[in-house]
Amino acid sequence: MSLSEIKVKYIDVENKIMESDSKLLKSFPKFFINFLSWLVQENEMNRIMNKYADTSEVTFLEKVIEEFQLDLQIEGLENLPENGKCFFVGNHPFGVIDGLILTHTVCKKYGTLKAIGNDAFTFIPQLKPLIAAVNVYDRTSKDYIMELQKIYESDIPMTHFPAGEVSRLYHWKIQDTHWQKSFIGKAVSCQRDIVPFHFYGRNSIQFYTIFVIRTLFGIKLNLELSLLTREMFRKRGKTIKVKIGKPIPYQTFDKSNNHNIWAQKVRDIVYGL
Repeated sequence: MSLSEIKVKYIDVENKIMESDSKLLKSFPKFFINFLSWLVQENEMNRIMNKYADTSEVTFLEKVIEEFQLDLQIEGLENLPENGKCFFVGNHPFGVIDGLILTHTVCKKYGTLKAIGNDAFTFIPQLKPLIAAVNVYDRTSKDYIMELQKIYESDIPMTHFPAGEVSRLYHWKIQDTHWQKSFIGKAVSCQRDIVPFHFYGRNSIQFYTIFVIRTLFGIKLNLELSLLTREMFRKRGKTIKVKIGKPIPYQTFDKSNNHNIWAQKVRDIVYGL
């Protein structure tokens, strides 16, 4: 499909800016808006989403991986348990590609899943049904929490990147920040074992350089986030290595440690794979 055949603009940077409440964003000159559109690969993303617009969630994942000609080398598939009522968690080095691979791997095994807080999916309509409680955004916070709790208590496999953000340069090493502890509490209360995934690789030097510079200058705006789409396209034709560890029984997370410490221990297990 060529760019001229794009029927639906799923991603429209200019339109999003005009719809925003920010006077600053609306004051941006046309050339800068065009630059942002180029930066997030708006045309190419729309081309791909139009090309596979009529596919289901699982098929879409397959087609996108084919589109990017990814050579997936996944070790430890035998560690995926027959009972999919688990948290499938991993480190988050790439931002989009690792989300697609994690979701694809789990979907291929179990046929469905729910992804917790995976913002990489929010602009991909074909994958919105896979986002945990995505259909309750217009409800109250209480309704949202109740709906999410139902998913936790169900038998549906759930994927999660507990860092909550893409890996950065921390302590002179490219790695996740500390993992959030909430998945430990839900693993215990909802009796979900945890299956660790380790993704090998990293983003470009440019991505980490921007992070370091903005950190040095105290800039809170997440500038490098705008590069994640380009980082995704840089993975085209690459070999991505993934290792899946053995499931960690939820009974492991006893009161000998608090949930925060257990979360970091699971993080250590992932990086030790």
